[in-house]
Amino acid sequence: MKKTTLLLLAAMVAGSVFTTAAMADATHGQRFYLKKLKVCKKDGLKNGAVFATKHSRQEWASLKNNGKIQDEWEKICPHGEKKIKKMKEKNIKNLYDFVWKYASDGEVPSCG
Repeated sequence: MKKTTLLLLAAMVAGSVFTTAAMADATHGQRFYLKKLKVCKKDGLKNGAVFATKHSRQEWASLKNNGKIQDEWEKICPHGEKKIKKMKEKNIKNLYDFVWKYASDGEVPSCG
């Protein structure tokens, strides 16, 4: 009985860790935007929410599938062009997760 309880508890802890890690991508994308793309304010983007709502979820997904996501980000935020071009693959994925989650037809962010 003790082994079963211990095993169940371990499974629950492991499950919660994996769930948090899977959900963290949009959060990491938000942090990237706040840290590296502050210059987008010069382009009239008040915050990350405005950046993300430039397209719907379907439009963001289509841009990603066509390999044009970074080009679109550069159009939306010309002042951030250098930083967008230098993005690592993980940052591209995380920022994509952020814009997809908070797209015009997505969730409403509580971010800056």
